[in-house]
Amino acid sequence: MPELPEVEVVRRGLHEHVTGRAVAAVRVHHPRAVRRHEAGPADLTARLVDARITGTGRRGKYLWLTLDDGAEALVVHLGMSGQMLLGPVPNENHLRIAALLDDGTTLSFVDQRTFGGWMIADMVTVEGSEVPAPVAHLARDPLDPLFDRDAVVTVLRGKHSEIKRQLLDQTVVSGIGNIYADEALWRARINGARTASALTRRRLGELLDAAADVMREALRQGGTSFDSLYVNVNGESGYFERSLDAYGRAGEPCRRCGAVLRREKFMNRSSFYCPKCQPRPRIRRC
Repeated sequence: MPELPEVEVVRRGLHEHVTGRAVAAVRVHHPRAVRRHEAGPADLTARLVDARITGTGRRGKYLWLTLDDGAEALVVHLGMSGQMLLGPVPNENHLRIAALLDDGTTLSFVDQRTFGGWMIADMVTVEGSEVPAPVAHLARDPLDPLFDRDAVVTVLRGKHSEIKRQLLDQTVVSGIGNIYADEALWRARINGARTASALTRRRLGELLDAAADVMREALRQGGTSFDSLYVNVNGESGYFERSLDAYGRAGEPCRRCGAVLRREKFMNRSSFYCPKCQPRPRIRRC
């Protein structure tokens, strides 16, 4: 699933190419792609036609296009395989929604697994920021200019579960998924199985800093692409995969100490870590 850097790459591409454009026509090719818009495909189409895209936004893994006076937004969730593409679509079998803009450009939502989708929502004010209502429950992400690192550290200090589980909780800190959680934990030399409340404020702060740093680096390289499912608006893949230090490298040597990296199951996913740099917490025996 695309994480913060990948979604931000898409947002930036959309901001450059569609801001100021009006929607001339919309066609929903698959109703599942608008299932989150409770009023249905016809209502979404009617509200988009003639609307002008006045800006873009993102929080965590969600992005949106603000419409007209900014009271509403088209909210986009990429899901596992969603793509926002400008111009011709390589594989129309996975085309779910197509919007024709007033300059003749086609903005398409392509989604092989149909977990993502579009919806129109009202904008609301949350802690001084305008966000779509369905996004209001999400915490700020580490790249948000208003991200309060110390406040998040305080929240984490009160959590009595694994630190990786907390990094993946979008109500604690948004935008971090499995890939960048493992990368941040490796950089901070913390095992994801450690209890959040057992870590000091300094260590938790270092972990959040590591998450911000690795996502900035990924953003500069266009995000992480393991297959053809994640691409930017022009259909190009990111190449941060080549720079990953932990995720997907089980059986390979740690670039820091040389120990063989391990993979373990975690929440129906996988965790990758160095057993020497990131030792597992000791099990207390009664």
